[in-house]
Amino acid sequence: MALEWSHAVEPAGGVGIATTPAQTRRAWLHRADEQQVLALFRAVGADAPAPWWLRALARGKLPSRAAGFAVEDEVTDLLADRPGWVFVPWAADGEVGYWEFVPSESGVYGPAEPTTVQFTDRHPGWVDLLPAHRGPGTRQPIAFTPAALREQIEDLENIA
Repeated sequence: MALEWSHAVEPAGGVGIATTPAQTRRAWLHRADEQQVLALFRAVGADAPAPWWLRALARGKLPSRAAGFAVEDEVTDLLADRPGWVFVPWAADGEVGYWEFVPSESGVYGPAEPTTVQFTDRHPGWVDLLPAHRGPGTRQPIAFTPAALREQIEDLENIA
């Protein structure tokens, strides 16, 4: 079962660097019948590597895979054309990727973990903002929605 799932999350087609979440949607779980994908995911177990939207869908928190794609696309529409934002496609196995605000990587006090926008199934806004971080300790995600991100993006960029 685990081997079958690893094939389900493996991207098909040519290798290339994705610049948006939509370009990462090349695996079986993105194209196959949604109910088949859910059945296999549930059979493998909730700890299996999977995109945020599939975990939310499996728990009944998201109405469809398309709704998850719409969240990713809405964030992409906001960030893709803004200076300084870069999509990072290499996330944990099965995950979508995340957006980084590159100008926040350096500053007066030296290198930092950049401001990051990532997708999540831990709350119904589906977006976490991790502010730029320097020094010890871990960053704490701030729950956002795509609409709240759109509303506050200029302020977030100015803070970084």
